[in-house]
Order: sequence, then C-alpha cells, then structure tokens
Amino acid sequence: MTPRAPRRLLVTLRLGEMPEHIPSLVACRRYGVVPADTIDGGPIDRLLRHHGGCIQSARLHNARIRHEQRPDIAGARRYDDIEQLSGVARVLRISVTDDTGVPALIDALAQLASVEAVRVDSLAGSPFDTVAAPVQAYDEAAAWRSRELIRLPQALGFETGDPAIIVGLADSGVLDASGELAHGMRRGFDTVDLEPGMAGMLTLVGDNLGRDDDPSDEVGHGTGCAGILVAGGLTLPPGGAGLCGLTPVRVLGAAEQAGRRVGIGALSNIDAGMKRLIDLGAKVINMSFGTAENALTPNDPRPHAEVVRYALSRGVILVAASGNSGKAERYYPAAHDDVIAVGAVDDALNPARFSTRGEHVALCAPGQKIWTSGLAGYQQATGTSFAAPFVSAVCALMASYAQRRALALTPALARDILIRSARPFGVAGVEGCGAGVLDALAALQLLDERLDELLGED
Repeated sequence: MTPRAPRRLLVTLRLGEMPEHIPSLVACRRYGVVPADTIDGGPIDRLLRHHGGCIQSARLHNARIRHEQRPDIAGARRYDDIEQLSGVARVLRISVTDDTGVPALIDALAQLASVEAVRVDSLAGSPFDTVAAPVQAYDEAAAWRSRELIRLPQALGFETGDPAIIVGLADSGVLDASGELAHGMRRGFDTVDLEPGMAGMLTLVGDNLGRDDDPSDEVGHGTGCAGILVAGGLTLPPGGAGLCGLTPVRVLGAAEQAGRRVGIGALSNIDAGMKRLIDLGAKVINMSFGTAENALTPNDPRPHAEVVRYALSRGVILVAASGNSGKAERYYPAAHDDVIAVGAVDDALNPARFSTRGEHVALCAPGQKIWTSGLAGYQQATGTSFAAPFVSAVCALMASYAQRRALALTPALARDILIRSARPFGVAGVEGCGAGVLDALAALQLLDERLDELLGED
C-alpha cells in the first residue's frame, strides 16, 4: 500500500501566519465556496507552484463556533484560543496537480519561518492485521469471560453510566445487524474522502468519496468496537460503557487486501472526524487505528499532533490501540504523550504475542477472541483494536461517576487511576506492556477515593 495521498499535503502554519481569505473544507464541500488558489502571495505560493503546479487550499477544520451561532463574524475569526494554540485552526489541506516534485516541495516548505509542520496526507490503517475468527456458534461463557476478567459486571453495578457522557468512536463506522447497539447510539457521520489511486495496491470498495451523515460500516471493525462499548445485552454481555452514549464517526473507508477487507483513512479524514467529535462534546474518544513510526522519516511531524493537543486541551480522554506488530515500537496516535495506549492480554492475563510494546503503553485489556457485534450479527475478534474499547468504556464510567459528584475527570487523572488500579499480569517480568491489566471495579473505587481527597482539599 502506498502510505500517502500523493497530491494532498497538510501544512500547519505558525501562530499568526494564517491568512483570513482561506475558506474551510466544510464551506467548500457543503456550501460551494471556492477553495483558495493562493495562500500568502509570497514564498509559500511560489514553492507550491514551482514544485506542484496549480493548487487548491482550504482549512482542514471548521471553527467550533458555527456560522449560525455568530453570523456577524467571518469564519476565519470564529476560531477560539484553544483552536489557535493547539494548531487545529492553522492546518491547511493543499491539493497540487503534479506530485512528482512533492518530496522537494516538502523539504522547501519546511524551511520557511511561517510553516510549523508539513507532511503528505498519509494513509493510516486499521485493524493492524487483527484477526476475525471464522463465524461459529456463539459461546456465551466465552463472551462473558473477557468482561469478568476485568470485573466489568461489578463496575457496572458500581456505576451504570450517564447518558450525558458521550464516547466518540473514530473508526470504520457502525452497522447494527444484531440490534444490540440501538439503545446507546447517537447520530454519527462520515468524513471518508479517498480518491481512486490513493490506496496503492489495495482496492477501494464501497463508499469512499464524499462526506455525509451515514457512518455505515463496510469493514466490521468499528462495529466490533461498538459492541464492546454499548451492546444492549440481548445476546452479548452488556456494553462496558453502560448507559453512556456513543457517537460513531466513519473515518476509515473499506479496501480489499488478500481477499479480506481492511479499514484505511487519510490523516485529513481522521483528524477532521476527531475535531468534530470533540466539538460535539465527546468526553472519551476510542482510536483503534494507527501509523507506525518506522513509516515516517525523521523530519516528518507525528500524525494527529494538532487534534490530540486540541482534545486534551478540551478535557477529552483519548484511548488508542497500541498496535499488533508484537514488537517494541511506536504507533501514532497511541504514542502521543497523554494518550492512553492499550495493549492486549489473553484469558490468562498474559500479554498477547501480537501486542505492540513500548514505554508509552499504559496498560492492557482483553483482546483475544472477543465476542462482539459484527456485520452479519456477531463476530469473535482479536487485536489491540478490541482491547482499547474496554478501557474507553471504563473511562466513560469514571467520567459518569465524577460528574455525579460534580467534579471533572481530567485526561491526566483518568490515565493515572487506570495505571494505579491495574491488576498484575498472569506472569512476572513483563516489560513494555504497561502497569498491568485493566481492573474496572478497582478503577472506580480508586476514583472514589481520589474524589474524596479533592473535595477534602476544597
């Protein structure tokens, strides 16, 4: 797979350098606004035309304050301080007509004082070579085993979840073939925008062009994550997030690889979906996708940096799958500071052989042969992609409990509690897999103690 969209660049300008005339991508797509054909009228434009031919540019992210809320203020002036400082207000998506000079163009743009970061609009993937087991008879005991290992039923007895707490699922979308997902699902959306030829040796299938409000899953990956989070308990065990809501966003389109479907998405599609989830009020976002650090050059900016900073500044808890390489390496967004990176364990609480390791991994959760929702009803799924939603679910329960006590759960506090409350691995001497295995009940009990301490300080 060619790991990039060769004619699309993402350029982050430095604070104070963004011209006001450049429209947002949403304005161009939804309201027919023409993308800008100039940026600074100076060195950026000259380099783009010299190396890339004609250009079209737009701001990747819309402002948090919408036009109908402040119709008297131009779009370029509606971005607030957090949007500006995190960088999301300063990201341009630029299309060039000739990609032969892109490597030289990136090197040249990176030297400009007005440019903070520049990269090709790369493709991120999921499920990181995870394995879906062949369809077989549903095993109720096996389905409950993973939930019981982390004391999730007891945690749901301690905290049922608050519908006002929203989990954002940035993935391949959701398709509720089993009817398990009806009770907790909010209206979602689709930001996938993949052009023919972007997927290299892969074959794009299904809906991959044009953003819309239909987050229907064509891979099964996002549906599997959703079942772990909010299944209704009809056949599957109840979702770990309890009564919390779920907003799905389809940021990964479908492609065929060696006879099976995988999810892929451009960084711009993923980041746009993440930004909108944050602005819609998601408290927790589950991210089971990633880009390997070894796929980047030493000078490449780390993927998703601006939107991760933005989320953390808004108090959003970010949970990411560590990866399925079985090696000690870093995938992004999991490797970003303050993102909760999750590895996988088996039923014996031993790290799974495929689980990506590293000092950035916070803890592990069950991720092997997990019964969950699928495109044809139910599936048994394996991978860190399916360990991460268990942690996201517990974060949602913790946020619900903190809210009941009129206190906020910060990303830093959530991560610290998960680490401190984790139970030991099944074997000694484990390295690179975090503090241990998720313990949902212990996390809520420790949160209760910490909130008591915070109230006592007041």
